[in-house]
Amino acid sequence: MCDTFVVLPQGTADGSVVFGKNSDREPNEAQALEYHPAGFYPGNERLQCTYIQIPQVKERYAALISRPFWMWGAEMGVNEKGLAIGNEAVWTRMPIEKKGGLTGMDLLRLALERASTAEQAVEIIAGLLSDHGQGGICGYEDKKMVYHNSFIMADCTEAWVLETAGHLWAAKKIKDYYSISNGLTIGEEYDRSHPGLVDFARKKGWLKKNDMFNFAKCFSDWFFTTFSASGNRKECSSKLIKSGIGKIDLKYAFTILRDHGAENYSPDSHFLGDRLCAHAANILSRNATQTTGSIVAGLKQDEIACWATGTSAPCTSIFKPVWFRGEVLPEVSKGLDGKFNPEILWWRHELLHRSILLDYKTRINTISKERDELEDSFIRNSGDATSDKSIEYTLAAFNQAREMTDGWIEKVKAVPIKRRPNYIYRKYWEAQNRKAGISL
Repeated sequence: MCDTFVVLPQGTADGSVVFGKNSDREPNEAQALEYHPAGFYPGNERLQCTYIQIPQVKERYAALISRPFWMWGAEMGVNEKGLAIGNEAVWTRMPIEKKGGLTGMDLLRLALERASTAEQAVEIIAGLLSDHGQGGICGYEDKKMVYHNSFIMADCTEAWVLETAGHLWAAKKIKDYYSISNGLTIGEEYDRSHPGLVDFARKKGWLKKNDMFNFAKCFSDWFFTTFSASGNRKECSSKLIKSGIGKIDLKYAFTILRDHGAENYSPDSHFLGDRLCAHAANILSRNATQTTGSIVAGLKQDEIACWATGTSAPCTSIFKPVWFRGEVLPEVSKGLDGKFNPEILWWRHELLHRSILLDYKTRINTISKERDELEDSFIRNSGDATSDKSIEYTLAAFNQAREMTDGWIEKVKAVPIKRRPNYIYRKYWEAQNRKAGISL
């Protein structure tokens, strides 16, 4: 499960486009934060995606991506042209291809590498769906996890939402702000679509005679859409955006992605994955609901500012700045896999995250104030990050974040547990820790 949002310039504090996404997946499905430079391919080369090969293009744009360690495709990312994309799993009435095809994450990364604008990204994904289709197992341990995809793509001037059902699709240009959360949202109004979309729905009997065509109504799978709690999360993100219109900035975007929907939140207190900042809790309804990575982007004509955690659970993480100037990102994910490695950013942070989960209400207060103060300092100093010093600021931020995280790990462990989570929740996380090789 995931959540993606975008706010256009009229709704932001500084006239930028603000984009954000939480990527929610299985708890031990570590997510790599990587920078891939631009590339040129003069010959008839083939590109290996997660499951299939497709023709490579002559030019590939540089991109910062966050991807599950085992797949080629990415959950979210930003490219050198200032294009940001996030995808969502959606469940539809259309058949699902378990073998072959491009995953939604493949489609996202391919669009980042090949498109310079949000509108062009719509065209590229639509073309790839036509040429190769979408499909393939999308889960790490859960080999039944297969789905279709929706996307928000944004550049410094506009944004689009693209939603798919098999090879069919509809797209709408976003007017002011938008959010998506694992359910189809495009209804009667859209700007572009697959040429056979309406006729297909009519032939299937999903569009009744004299009814107005509604993409979500015709193509949504009710069961999976409902129990993904997508409606709750979309309503929550939309309310937060609406209440902040005109003042939304990076810090506000971080707050949206950290939202739990209530004060004194406890991750073991609800059955469905209905919170924006998601914590896994049981094998039935919240196994693939751990936020394993988060990105916020501020997009302007002359500035692409990316803020990434590179770690799980944004409420326990630090957003760190990355710019597309010269050297972009230190190596933070080399050797990443599904087993604990304290030398790798994502797994080192898990010592903190999972220690806090032992008594979330008590232990999150140990770090939240210092977390916010550190990010505030990064934001204040980011204006001084000139083109020749950007990597210095990025390196310093990642180093400070690591030092702070190491200190928090010891600090949190010293806080006595006042309230133990319920039995099912405890046993679930004990099993996840055994699988990963983590000892708390």
